[in-house]
Parts: sequence; C-alpha cells; structure tokens
Amino acid sequence: MIKKTGLGRGLDALIDTSQVNTGNASSIQEVEIAQISANPNQPRRTFDEEAMEELAASIREHGVISPITLRKNEDDTYMIIAGERRYRASKMAGLKTIPAYIRTAKDEQVMEWSLVENIQRENLDAIEIALAYQRLMDEAGLTQEKLSERVGKKRATVANYVRLLKLPAEIQMGIKEKRIEMGHARAILAVKSAEAQLRLYKRILLKGLSVRQVEAMASKDEASDKTKKEVTTPYQSEAERFSRVLGTKCTISANAKGKGKVTIPFASEKELNEILKHLK
Repeated sequence: MIKKTGLGRGLDALIDTSQVNTGNASSIQEVEIAQISANPNQPRRTFDEEAMEELAASIREHGVISPITLRKNEDDTYMIIAGERRYRASKMAGLKTIPAYIRTAKDEQVMEWSLVENIQRENLDAIEIALAYQRLMDEAGLTQEKLSERVGKKRATVANYVRLLKLPAEIQMGIKEKRIEMGHARAILAVKSAEAQLRLYKRILLKGLSVRQVEAMASKDEASDKTKKEVTTPYQSEAERFSRVLGTKCTISANAKGKGKVTIPFASEKELNEILKHLK
C-alpha cells in the first residue's frame, strides 16, 4: 500500500490534489515509467550525479515515498509537472512503475508548479531561477509583483534574480558554477558597463574578494564613471598601464588647466601593501 504524503505547503497551494482527474479525492495511480517524459521547460538543467545515485539507492530500498505529479497528454502518455529527480532516480533503480498524481494543466501552470517544486525540494542555481521567473512573466503575462505573489517570494527577491540575466554570459556561467555568490553578482550589477563588470568579476576570481569588498570596489568604479568627462585621452593609456602593473583600477583625471589627480583604490590593508611594494 502506498503511503499518501504531502507535496509541501507552497506546492499544495498551487496544486489542488483533491481534484486529480481520477475522480477519487487524493487518489494515486501507478503509472508505467515508459509512458512518462520529462518536461522540456523544466527549470532545472543539471542534476548532481552523486545525489541521484543516492536517491536511486534509497528508492531501491524503500520505494518512492512521495508521488510525482504528471499531466496526461492526448496520446495517453504523461509529462512531468513535479518530481523529475524521483522519476530519473526510479529509472536508475530499475522500477517499471511510479506512484503519481495525474493533473490537467496549461503550459504556464506546469512551469509554475515545476519551479516551486524545485525550489522547495532542492535549490536551483540562481540563473535557473532567474530564467524560470523571466519565462513565467513572458508566457503568463505576469508582472514581477504578480509573480512574487504566485511563487511566495518578495517582489524585490524576484527583481534581484531577473536582473542577473543582464550580466555578461561569462559571469552568468560563474554564478551557475558557484564560482561567485549571489551577493557578488548583485554588487557587480552596480557597475554599468559590461567591460567593467567583467574586469571586476575576474578580480573576484583572482583575489577571492568578499562580497563587501566587491561592493566597495563597485561603488568606487561607479563614482569614477561619473567623472569620466574630466579624463583626457592622453592620460587614459597611462592610467591603464598603472592598472595593469598595480592590479587595481587606477584613474588619472585632469581639468582644462591641467590640474588633476591620480587615484589608486584598494580594498584591504593587504592589497595596499602589495601596491606599495610596486611603488618603492
């Protein structure tokens, strides 16, 4: 006998399991795995192989405790709404059938439920979440405020994720690969130009900068952007040469009379000492 378990408070709020199309309240069906296909719009793009092996071993030992949720297609096959990890692990474990709720749903509902299910059960990376949020807004015609209500997040949280998609592709990959944290990415976004964003990203990787250090550097970089009109072309090449030698973004600014300053920023005492060694 299959134990009936919940899908999590957030997902239950979106999927009314008392109205599955079997006609039997909260009933569960055993569905042949061969009839099931993954959702091509599933927010999660990568699955940790070791974690999948562990889940498959658990399923071999105990079975599938929590049913997956499926949508029935017109040709009597099924597409996964929620539970692709359990489906994949069940295949690895050699199961022929899997317990499932069967739902009738529109495409945007499927994606919404998949997103919420993934967030609850195993964290998506920040870019996967951002892409899913953006797609939901585009396809369902939702504002950030409406989307935040649907997925149970603050509007500012939704906005912060979606803004990540404005970053250069190299930085987005760094987020996916966990080379930098969400806090680093938000600090980088304070810098306007893509070139400056990439420079800052590479410095984070090279020096292992903290989020607070990046925020300070991004603030200084933004301030320097506001004074670019004062920078004359003859000094720009020298500033770039200083930057390469000292490993920090140096600026040389001057007004029409030739009066100006050389700025050499640093993020820590250790970085200052490194700069001073070059100046001796």
